[in-house]
Amino acid sequence: MLSIVVLISGGGSNLRALLDAAQDAEFPARVVVVGADRDAEGFEHAEEFGVPTFSVAMSNFADRDAWGDALLEQVRLWQPDLVVLSGFMKLLPPRVVAALSPNLINTHPAYLPEFPGAHAVRDAMQAGVTETGASVIIVDNGVDTGPIISQERIPIHPGDTEEHLHERIKPVERRLLIQAVLDIANGVVELGLHSRR
Repeated sequence: MLSIVVLISGGGSNLRALLDAAQDAEFPARVVVVGADRDAEGFEHAEEFGVPTFSVAMSNFADRDAWGDALLEQVRLWQPDLVVLSGFMKLLPPRVVAALSPNLINTHPAYLPEFPGAHAVRDAMQAGVTETGASVIIVDNGVDTGPIISQERIPIHPGDTEEHLHERIKPVERRLLIQAVLDIANGVVELGLHSRR
């Protein structure tokens, strides 16, 4: 059984999808704790499923490295097999990435390497492209530059707003994430050996 720590910053829709999937006795992974960099709304999902939570606010630390060390300490208490960044909006310090990767994955609302960064949906629309996508990647020290586990194209429709497009991307992100966790748990994807396509 794969043990997962999920890190969130907001509402935790991907977290909710993982918790729902793990309700199935056949699903080979369990969320053991949910962490955040603030008092996140998504904690409500964790509480509903009886999953413990913790928060490590950057404002309580002198610098990013000190915050990262405290966050890493909390994660390591749970000895997870996998850490999932689920809408976690802070860049992890390099030594945290080094400690957790390659067992550290993230979803992204674009077909990487297209449109990395925090405003991927807006950037795709402003670029005038006809399609974008969703990706699941192994986190490295770049901004959305890690090895790609899976991805899928999503069309941009005439008249789409940023909000409408993002709402269409989210279910694809959730589906790709659940499949990635399944594939990792079942040994279909070996994180340490995975390389960018």
